[in-house]
Amino acid sequence: MIKVKSRGNESIDQLLRRFKKLCEKEGLTKDIKKHAYYEKPSERRRRRMRKNVKRSFLM
Repeated sequence: MIKVKSRGNESIDQLLRRFKKLCEKEGLTKDIKKHAYYEKPSERRRRRMRKNVKRSFLM
C-alpha cells in the first residue's frame, strides 16, 4: 500500500504528483493498464513470444 504524507506547507498538486511517481515506481500503473481489459491466453502467448524474440535480437 502506498502512503504519502504531507510535508509542511505542501500543496495538494505536489502531493498528487509525488503519489503518481510512487505508483509508477511500484509498477502499479503498469499493472492496472494490463488488467484494464481481458486478454485471451493465445494473445498473451503471442505477446510474450514477440517480447522474447525482440529480447533475443538485442543480446
